[in-house]
Amino acid sequence: MSRPLRRLAACAASAAVAALALAAPAAQASAEPAPTVNLATNPGFEIPALPLADWGAVPGWSCGAGEATVSAGQAHTGDSALSVVPATGDSTGECAQTVSVLPGTTYTVSAWVRGAYVFLGATGTGHDVAPSWVENTGGQWQRLTTTFTTGADASSVRLYLHGWYGQGPFGADDVQVDGPAPAPARATWNVPTSDNVVFFTIDDGWQRTPEAEQFITANKLPITAFPLPMPSGFEPDFFKRVTAVPGSSVQNHTVSHRDLTTLPLAEQQAEICDARDAAARVYGTPTTVFRPPYLAWNADTLQAAANCGIRTVVTATADFSWGASNVWHGGPLQAGDVVLMHFTDTLAGDLQRALAAAQAAGLRPAGLTEYLH
Repeated sequence: MSRPLRRLAACAASAAVAALALAAPAAQASAEPAPTVNLATNPGFEIPALPLADWGAVPGWSCGAGEATVSAGQAHTGDSALSVVPATGDSTGECAQTVSVLPGTTYTVSAWVRGAYVFLGATGTGHDVAPSWVENTGGQWQRLTTTFTTGADASSVRLYLHGWYGQGPFGADDVQVDGPAPAPARATWNVPTSDNVVFFTIDDGWQRTPEAEQFITANKLPITAFPLPMPSGFEPDFFKRVTAVPGSSVQNHTVSHRDLTTLPLAEQQAEICDARDAAARVYGTPTTVFRPPYLAWNADTLQAAANCGIRTVVTATADFSWGASNVWHGGPLQAGDVVLMHFTDTLAGDLQRALAAAQAAGLRPAGLTEYLH
């Protein structure tokens, strides 16, 4: 998308969601038990892979390089199934994903598998959980099932499927992680606070200029970066440097920058969870804040974000990208405002203009996550 169109889309989306974002509370506690749902990401291996390096061969799943593909035909149900060919005799061909869970809660895990010595299990539950496995399915689909109860401090578990050393290929389909889902993430466009602070957020990451880096370093600006996995992967050290000021962090902006409101919940979850995993591999810390592309979100986005461990979906109250100085609530910047910018060739000037506007309003930049969580 061209710069003017992209900017126009962001502004239009912001105007549309601003009032809704202000009124979007966290889910209310209910006496009714949470419904049982399938929390696995891409459980039927039906979500198409995009031509993006950081999406991976199987959306939602982390598998050994070159070992896993999605095969059409002969699925247990639907059109596709997971097919894994371990690269060497020293590999089990493991595919895994992180699943957000509630503490002190029982979950049932199942999958249909085909092959010899196929294992299904979960780690990080807070208790030892024996995997479910089969010696040989005789070329047919067979269901594996296990259960676990999470510990008091568990908020996520690692779900895995794998074969065994030297036993050859295996297949899997229709994975289930059945149990209650986390409460939907909270949506907001600002951070209510009595402190005289403002929050600088920077999206995408396609243009990484030394001028912007120097301005951030010289002014000791805490920023929240929302890079996409692909540009983040091109130059991860740049994002580590620009988020070195205390209070700074790298957060989640999806894999492919699609308008999430055009996607079903399952595909939104794959977008957000895969971006979470890419950030964790590079920066070693979990993402807890999500910036939806074009600032566009719906109820499915809030649930998908929560299923990926996100606590807050944040849009913005002001846009200082590409030379703009738009404050959407009118007037000068106010305490708690979230300022949107982008990693572009104008970022150094945009930061200088935003900082001047904040200082004129008697505000100082602060770390977003320190105030949100």
